[in-house]
Amino acid sequence: MAKTKTQKTKAKSILTDQSMVFLKNYLNTASPVGFESAGQRVWLDYVKPYTDTIFTDPYGTAVGVINPTAPFKVVIEAHADEISWFVNYINDQGLIYLKRNGGVDHQVAPAKRVWIHGKKGPVKAVFGWPAIHTRLGGDQKEQQPKVENLCLDCGARSKKEVEDLGIHVGAVVTYEEGFDELSYDFYIARAFDNRVGGFMIAEVARLLHENKKKLPFGLYVVNAVQEEIGLRGAEMIARRIKPDVAIITDVTHDTSTPMINKIIEGDIQCGKGPSLAYAPAIHNKLLQLVEKVAEKNEIPVQFRTLSRSTGTDTDSFAYANDGCPSVLISIPLRYMHTTVEMLHRKDIEETIRLMYHTLLELTPKTNLSYF
Repeated sequence: MAKTKTQKTKAKSILTDQSMVFLKNYLNTASPVGFESAGQRVWLDYVKPYTDTIFTDPYGTAVGVINPTAPFKVVIEAHADEISWFVNYINDQGLIYLKRNGGVDHQVAPAKRVWIHGKKGPVKAVFGWPAIHTRLGGDQKEQQPKVENLCLDCGARSKKEVEDLGIHVGAVVTYEEGFDELSYDFYIARAFDNRVGGFMIAEVARLLHENKKKLPFGLYVVNAVQEEIGLRGAEMIARRIKPDVAIITDVTHDTSTPMINKIIEGDIQCGKGPSLAYAPAIHNKLLQLVEKVAEKNEIPVQFRTLSRSTGTDTDSFAYANDGCPSVLISIPLRYMHTTVEMLHRKDIEETIRLMYHTLLELTPKTNLSYF
């Protein structure tokens, strides 16, 4: 039967089966702040066929380059690190106390399963938490989880037994939860912030390669380390590359969930497209270009404002060297810095498309001067 004009054909997804295998593997590979190399290897293996050359810097930021000899340089960037914990103290009974590594939420921790990444390989453990029967009753106020009263139990019953497992002060700890799918094209994982960004920039490189697009500039696909503790990886690599333009992607808050004030955080929702930001670090003319690209390619976008700083790697690129016109394209995320960070497949695809088409629109002659 022939299709009528009123019948709609579902648009083909730009994400391939291979893409999804990469996404799941990448999300499930621990990449704590300062210890990102395992995840970076997964990322580099995927990106390498789609770029002309790759390199890493001393602290582990990974870069794939297309047209490495071109004088005009454009960066698309995400950050690779995830929030985690450090082993800080092991008591005589074999219980392990921790210190934050990045903005990890102590209220999420009780009764969670974790991996302790020790010298002999990963060790399973749990955040022990007293039974509700023992926390209630009497005149004593119920204790709330705090960094100082949270501890890990790995099954050891002495400090020596802990150390025999290869666990040591300074070992990093990540949550066990990995990628999963919910209804209506929602995905969850513990580290979408911001390995979804690393995934999306890798997919942009793949699309450019597979569609045989020739860019009139050098494209640096940058997966930076140590964003969660102060944008440090971006700071280092921006000084090294000295880009002329930077397009940064990160997550932003879906503000439609309970306990978030839209008056403060704005109105952003999963499933309604990538979010573009207004902020001093955001270059106005580059932002206008991205808006026009979105309109031309029928890509839905949302907007928010970010005041003094964006809180993302955009700040490091914008203010690096002699100044670099920079723009931030964010993907809406629910439950940030928890083990069930949630986003929508449609937003992943639309964010990839927006970066891809922006690169095709941009040239070294694009006028980004304010005057």
